[in-house]
Amino acid sequence: MNIKPALAIAAIPVAFAAYVAFYPGRAVAEPRMPKLVASGPIKASGNYTVDTAHTTVGFDIVHMGLSQVHGRFTGLTGSVVDDASDLTNGHVDFTIQTSTIDTAVAPRDHHLSSPDFFDVAKYPTITFKSSKIAKLGDQYVAYGALTIKDVTKQITIPFKHYGPIKDPFGGTRVGVVADPITIKRSDYHVAWNQKLGDGTPVVADEVSVKLSLEATLDN
Repeated sequence: MNIKPALAIAAIPVAFAAYVAFYPGRAVAEPRMPKLVASGPIKASGNYTVDTAHTTVGFDIVHMGLSQVHGRFTGLTGSVVDDASDLTNGHVDFTIQTSTIDTAVAPRDHHLSSPDFFDVAKYPTITFKSSKIAKLGDQYVAYGALTIKDVTKQITIPFKHYGPIKDPFGGTRVGVVADPITIKRSDYHVAWNQKLGDGTPVVADEVSVKLSLEATLDN
């Protein structure tokens, strides 16, 4: 059987994950929050720009029914709009550069960038734009449109909001950590696959996406 080295993924982008995924030579950062409590409506209104150095878009996917392979996108930009009186009036949008996919295995990353998967030459970005934020218990839910390749679908992202805090550099900073969400890559035409003799897919269709972010208040 001719099995290409591949790992399919999806992102949201938006964009938010609270788990760490270590793999050779790279690591997806996990926010340090042992004593933090999720906030209600924040006290500092305005537009926050995502701090890319402290923002993670990670994923994992089952390979041959044997293991979970981890990866991430390193190129994410975006903004968060917070309302001091009511966080549900906020908004978030993200853009992920598909060419920044990183699974720490160069041949696999090359395959993921090809038309078999993300076709980065033709579809250089993944985007998420929220249409509504609602409060649900002790957390919030972002409703919005996720676009991967030529497909846009409505998704929901449960998340917790942290901050604001004053950072050591005089800025105002917030954090957002999302629950892991699962999407089907085939829904977004990221559908390459082969099967083993018993019918097990080489690459699972379901992808767990894990996101977390920090953002700083614009001056």
